[in-house]
Amino acid sequence: MTGKYAVIAGRKVRLLGAADRDFIKEDADKQHVFIIGSKGIPAQYGGFETFVEKLTQYRKSDRIRYHVARMAEDDMRFEYNGAECFDIKVPYIGSARAVVCDLLALRRCIDYCKERPQIIKPVFYVLACRIGPFIDGFRREIHELGGTLMVNPDGHEWKRAKWSAPIRRYWKASEGLMVRSADILICDSKNIEKYIRITYRRHVPETRFIAYGSEVEPSALSNDDPGFTKWLSEHGLRAGNYYLVVGRFVPENNFETMIREFMHSDSARDLAIITTTDGKFYNRLQERLQFEADDRIKFVGTVYDQELLKKIRENAYAYFHGHEVGGTNPSLLEALGSTDLNLLLEVGFNKEVAEDAALYWSKKTGDLRNLIGRADRMDEEEIREYGRRARERVREHYSWDHIVEEYEKLFLEQNS
Repeated sequence: MTGKYAVIAGRKVRLLGAADRDFIKEDADKQHVFIIGSKGIPAQYGGFETFVEKLTQYRKSDRIRYHVARMAEDDMRFEYNGAECFDIKVPYIGSARAVVCDLLALRRCIDYCKERPQIIKPVFYVLACRIGPFIDGFRREIHELGGTLMVNPDGHEWKRAKWSAPIRRYWKASEGLMVRSADILICDSKNIEKYIRITYRRHVPETRFIAYGSEVEPSALSNDDPGFTKWLSEHGLRAGNYYLVVGRFVPENNFETMIREFMHSDSARDLAIITTTDGKFYNRLQERLQFEADDRIKFVGTVYDQELLKKIRENAYAYFHGHEVGGTNPSLLEALGSTDLNLLLEVGFNKEVAEDAALYWSKKTGDLRNLIGRADRMDEEEIREYGRRARERVREHYSWDHIVEEYEKLFLEQNS
């Protein structure tokens, strides 16, 4: 084993050199799982990236060896959370970059197994449906290895407004081809599983529901932590006196509805929006809403420090969640684990997760505004009860311990 280390995304990882090339020889009896489709670990952000981070971090069985592809600009190999991570060098070619990365990663994983006959019945777990037009040939090779192709179909990527019409058509067609080729489809939402079964029933897809996970442990930071108090001061906010939004700055997350309805409310509190701002979308919203004239609306940038973000959530008066595309959304689970009062867009995905632990609003004009008024008038005891229910939902159905157990059981079944 080499003793060289590097720091990636603020985490220390052990580099794998020539001497480690065949370190898996000791793993001949293990179930090898190759994960393709995330940007890799250590994770800084992103749902799939966080999933892979937690899958390896919370690992319980020593019978599994994870191999994780990572989109990068070099060719490093390293060990992190007990997983072998390898970089896939992909040029900047726009939206096709992720497709190319998945293809190169899957090719590399299959070749890796072909060169090592001690790997028996490998699992190839592809996250998202980007490579449908190319998957059939890979599937044949995987089956020749005695392996299993698993796919996470994610949410309705083809509905996202950020894609042009041709790209949306590609996503939809690719989804169908991935569903047809997958041995097992792992859905992190019951609504997505139902959609897959109904839409592609002619393929008789084999599906498994395994939810996304979250944590309920409080932030390690105290309420008077200098980093937290500085963040509040910089943005003109007071603990317990702001509504909060955290999410990608895209139309399908309904920022326009949330901002407009908040502007029309009589709330004396602020609205803090944590997001990576897209200039074109921001300017379009400003032209429509003129929100910069409302001192309560505060775009506060991004927060990558997870403990600080958790502390910010804990001290929010309430959380807005406007996502309407996708399955079990990570930011919703994080909110339920940290924020007492959650106001969610009333769609199947969100109601499936929160049930009676949240309040719901529609995009109908005035609906969210009225709900904000109701929330502002709620007493502390009622708000605490919603918080209790929310954390109970996460603990019982979405804890990482439980989610990882479900995944490990499924992976190990393939080698039995």
